Amino acid sequence: MSVPSYPEVGDLAIATVGRVMDYGAYVRLDEYEGIEGLVHISEISTTWVKNIREHVREGQKLVLKVLRVDRERGQVDLSLRRVTGREKTDKMLEWKRGKKAESIIKGAAERLKADPETTEKIRSLLYEKLDNPYEAFQEAVEEGEEIFTKLGVAPEWAAALTDVSKSKVKLEKAALTATVELICRGPGGIEAIRTALSNAKKIKKPRGATIRIYAIGAPRYRIEASTREYSEAEALLKSAIDEATNTLKSLGGEGRRVS
Repeated sequence: MSVPSYPEVGDLAIATVGRVMDYGAYVRLDEYEGIEGLVHISEISTTWVKNIREHVREGQKLVLKVLRVDRERGQVDLSLRRVTGREKTDKMLEWKRGKKAESIIKGAAERLKADPETTEKIRSLLYEKLDNPYEAFQEAVEEGEEIFTKLGVAPEWAAALTDVSKSKVKLEKAALTATVELICRGPGGIEAIRTALSNAKKIKKPRGATIRIYAIGAPRYRIEASTREYSEAEALLKSAIDEATNTLKSLGGEGRRVS
């Protein structure tokens, strides 16, 4: 019998609520086969909980933080109240994309009528070579099967993975904007500002990302960063602002983010 795997303390875990008791909720950890855990009523909410069933229900999907793990007893204590809104969003997105990635691999195998052993070899190759296979499936939708052939995936598998990706992956963009104020009063001020904004547009970007800059009315300009991921858009926007303001400062001007 194989030894079940457990999460580590501090991990975020996706769980499905099983039994709801007055003192807490028992949950199944979706990413750890056969492992259950308990969310004590004191870990349900940051406010006082009068009726636990007003906060959780059977069958509900939750993002939980692992507090304690006792492998000998098979006990895992979890918390709902210690998970931030951002952690919940990011973890749920990661989990959904992982499920979608598995669905694409399965779909490709069905198209090729591949045996389980061959399918597992392809799955292992993708997870070994890529940090996030789902991102490769996104890229395949935009740019074709070359991303897979470069990894050494057989042509027929590369084609099947790409075709299934196109039917299952919906490309979305996360766009964030900010307003900056750029001032340079010297004789070459206008050119300095143009250089600062040009440099901001030229910064290194993730694949598929864009930066757009609009003049609102001097000295204010709007910078928009668009990427596949919200966190990437945040980082890209900050980099663009830093590049614009630092460039202008080196040319004798000054800049700052105002919204």
